[in-house]
Amino acid sequence: MSAAPAPPRLAFGWAGLLGLSAVAAGAFGAHAVSDPVVKGWLQTGGQYGMVHALAAVAALWLKDRGAPLAGPAAWAFLVGASLFSGSLYVLALTGQRLLGAVTPIGGVLMLAAWAMLAWSGFTLPREPQA
Repeated sequence: MSAAPAPPRLAFGWAGLLGLSAVAAGAFGAHAVSDPVVKGWLQTGGQYGMVHALAAVAALWLKDRGAPLAGPAAWAFLVGASLFSGSLYVLALTGQRLLGAVTPIGGVLMLAAWAMLAWSGFTLPREPQA
């Protein structure tokens, strides 16, 4: 017996939280941090988080249109960006490099998600001609 797919509302909510944290990290980095290295970590985490939150929403939209692998791509975007950006936020806020090994795992998941989204786009069923 296979597990039921996660409801889209969970993915949309997660994407919203990922976007929210991206804006918060960017604002914090721009206005409350003076160390240029820490600013860079927050900026990078925020940029990747925002782009991939939007990519997850786009993947969910394609999923509703019958694109294969778009659903798994959305989840890979969300998990990958959360690991990537989250590890940079932890590094910036605490200085702890313990999660440094998690950052590239998030990056690989984001790359895999883009590959799945590309495949989904190329194999999207054609709409009937009117």
